[in-house]
Amino acid sequence: MKKNKIFTVKSIAVALAALTLASCTDLDEVILDEVLDENIYSVDGALAAAYDRLGDGTFVDNGGMFAMQEYTTDIALLPTRGSDWGDGGKWRTMHEFTWTPSSAVVTDNWTRLTSGITRSLTAIKAVSESDITDKEMFLAEANGLLAFYTYYTLDLYGQAPYRDPLNVNAPVEILQAADAIDGLIEDVEAIIPDLAELGQNQTHTGRFTKEAAYALLADMYLNRAVYKDRYNASSSFNFNETAVDGNGTDMDRVIYYTSLLIDSGKFSLNPNFFDNFSINNSGGQEHIFVVVQKIDNIRNGDNDLGYMCVARNQRPSPANRGTNGACTTPEFFASWEGNHDDPRFSRKYQYSDGTWFMNDGTDVSVPASDLVPGSSDLPWFHFNSGLLFGQQYGPKLTQAGGFEMTDDGRIKVSQLFMEKSSNTPMVFTPELDFDNPSQAVFAQDQINRGVRIFKFEYDPEQGNGSSNVDIPLYRLGGIYTMRAEAYLRKGNNGSALADMNMLRTSRTREALFGNVPGTAISSIDADILYKEIGFELYWEMKRRPQMIRFGKFDLPYTAKAATQPFRRVFPIPQQAMDVTDELEQNLGY
Repeated sequence: MKKNKIFTVKSIAVALAALTLASCTDLDEVILDEVLDENIYSVDGALAAAYDRLGDGTFVDNGGMFAMQEYTTDIALLPTRGSDWGDGGKWRTMHEFTWTPSSAVVTDNWTRLTSGITRSLTAIKAVSESDITDKEMFLAEANGLLAFYTYYTLDLYGQAPYRDPLNVNAPVEILQAADAIDGLIEDVEAIIPDLAELGQNQTHTGRFTKEAAYALLADMYLNRAVYKDRYNASSSFNFNETAVDGNGTDMDRVIYYTSLLIDSGKFSLNPNFFDNFSINNSGGQEHIFVVVQKIDNIRNGDNDLGYMCVARNQRPSPANRGTNGACTTPEFFASWEGNHDDPRFSRKYQYSDGTWFMNDGTDVSVPASDLVPGSSDLPWFHFNSGLLFGQQYGPKLTQAGGFEMTDDGRIKVSQLFMEKSSNTPMVFTPELDFDNPSQAVFAQDQINRGVRIFKFEYDPEQGNGSSNVDIPLYRLGGIYTMRAEAYLRKGNNGSALADMNMLRTSRTREALFGNVPGTAISSIDADILYKEIGFELYWEMKRRPQMIRFGKFDLPYTAKAATQPFRRVFPIPQQAMDVTDELEQNLGY
């Protein structure tokens, strides 16, 4: 890519649900091949490019933000499993904290996020130079996306590039998190009057609206103290520093913005927790800002968050399988002790004829009446949701490639074994027991190990890699956790407890267990709150900042030694250092 050239579009395909982007009223689906030259300053192309970066790997792929924010934590790891998932150690590096400035995941995600920044700057220029209807609204959206990408870059790398989009000769500036977070907050607060409210001006949860801005501001204020003192050895961050605008403290502003969302009446907690992550979750009642995904044969949505934990012999249809990759740690699984009846821990699937898939050895068959959409009438087998452990059951394939069926035409349910270790029962063990405790490596007959997380529904419609599941970036459940944390850090434990119990008791179990609500807890402190936040937000790319705020990130856990505070940020990729003189490497690298 030549310097001073921001974008070129090789191809743009637009599919619209309402009016076209030519009138700048709908951004439901604009899919890009790649953007490369300064000649594409049309509002539709430039703004669509900025939005597209959210879904083009960044927030939907196993190697994107998930690898940065979950594989580095106690919630997730991707071990080498026999002959699979070695890949030069790129995945283990994230959990073992051995990444370097040349590590693939670190480099790839710097490129993704800074591309988002660049695309947003181009959109700002395109809108600013146009005379379109609703110019102020679209300019605010572009600035909101700029803030969103910049915030994530500052969070992960401590630095972020910026260039004045209206001055072609402007130099590159490198923003530093400790100072830039204040300006970023001011920038987002300034655009709120021009943003549409969710549902107005044909906006939807995939657009940056007032509500998305409120969520982002709450997030930034919640983490502002960390950015001000990132390397504090004792993790004693000043969460009650005076807010940027002088109106109360950081935690007061978190409470203010989260309350705007909670009290708006636009969102409600979903009794079926896992509906938030289902194939039919578009426009979900908790969703504030999401990555909209569709299977449309243009750039299909990414199935990674549903696909990664599913074992290769777990088959949603005869044409689909999992990949036997990620799992959770013994530490996170143990945190659920005494809470296996929490509606967020697991949920069994009920077929339309009333059959429940118990996954406990008692199942004989399930009906074959559910068919995979867009297939040649392939039967659809539904696995349960949540944390799966112990012996697993499901359909097996015949030599002809179909499911084994019973004489009365139902899908036969059998004990499952591992595909690449056929004598190893598919027993997902809470214990990992690596041969070398410092390395996340399994032998071939150990590839069954690890509790699996089936939080995002596996979409079998078109191959293993495509999905219609929208990926929440902010949803109401997470907003309650933010407000509870702010209350607790202000010493208002009663309000924090009330918010966490609202989450607990608003979720209900399946009809098999009488649709009973979750159980309230009687007290709260920092350790209890930290555990409760994990119950609500696991697998949603939020854990690393939580661990840093609560002083847990530097501690040892499975396949991860105690680490120094400099690991709270990632290194600037060496390839970026080589071409950008303004960048300086982060401490410790």
